[in-house]
Amino acid sequence: MILKTSSICAVVAGGLVTVAGPVSADDPIPDLSGQWSHSNLNLEQPAAGPKIMTNTLLKNGLIDDNAGRVTDYKSPLLTPLASGIVKAHGEYTITGLSLPDPHNQCWPEAPPFAESIQIQFMVVQRPNEVVLIYSNDQRVRHIPLNVPHRQPVIPTYSGDSVGHYEGDTLVVDTVGIKPTKWPVVDRYGTPHSDAMHVIERFRLIDGKASMDAMAAHRRLFTKAPIPKFDAYGGALDLNPAHKGLQVSMTVEDPKMYTQPWDALVTYRPETDWPEMVCADPPSLTNTTLLDVGAGPRDVPVAQKPDF
Repeated sequence: MILKTSSICAVVAGGLVTVAGPVSADDPIPDLSGQWSHSNLNLEQPAAGPKIMTNTLLKNGLIDDNAGRVTDYKSPLLTPLASGIVKAHGEYTITGLSLPDPHNQCWPEAPPFAESIQIQFMVVQRPNEVVLIYSNDQRVRHIPLNVPHRQPVIPTYSGDSVGHYEGDTLVVDTVGIKPTKWPVVDRYGTPHSDAMHVIERFRLIDGKASMDAMAAHRRLFTKAPIPKFDAYGGALDLNPAHKGLQVSMTVEDPKMYTQPWDALVTYRPETDWPEMVCADPPSLTNTTLLDVGAGPRDVPVAQKPDF
């Protein structure tokens, strides 16, 4: 039987962090396992609270990410430091170039950026951990259950994640996210710092509600209905009798944001994953790859053999 937990708090590196506390060994845990996908990139707006950053460039009333990714650098959500960074990033994309980020540069992806950019992922539930596998570049997150964060927290690009179950919800708490060369939380270049703290909540929701949420998000970008296949060719389960998965995220970073903010991503069951390899330059002999619109790709390089 897997131990469930409730939330208690501990102070880690000067911040308030959720860690695990036992509740009952007999309560069932939700079955979140399987492959999940959604039809459009980007984070969904929360039902309440501050509006998250989104593209202000529109074409025929629809968000046009292809024309550039310019968001509101005057948003009250942003600190002066973040506002200047967002303004510079928007001006860069207007030139026709894509902003380099961990995804197009083949670097590790921490939440919430991973949710904003990865179309497909798989949940593997084990007695002592949950494993999340993202289809693009087969990125893997190991999330130990019912344990506190390591002390001291050693910053890594994916962060230090721990999880526990609260009723029908898997709660994942991530701290120690080390900024890459391109520390962003979304495709619009909204920045984060080493102080970022993310809580993700994974839960099953009614099938029709998941379809409605996905359709509402999709209508911001296109008038086309939800397709049978996602952007990578995976087959979406569009039967509303089958439950969907929703991930809600709470992000706080006092260096970049004036207050914590929430975002959502809604998924449907999915099958038929393709293989997607990011750093695979068969025709090149060095590690500088050309990513369309993003300039040279700065692929991670091992400085010494693993063994």
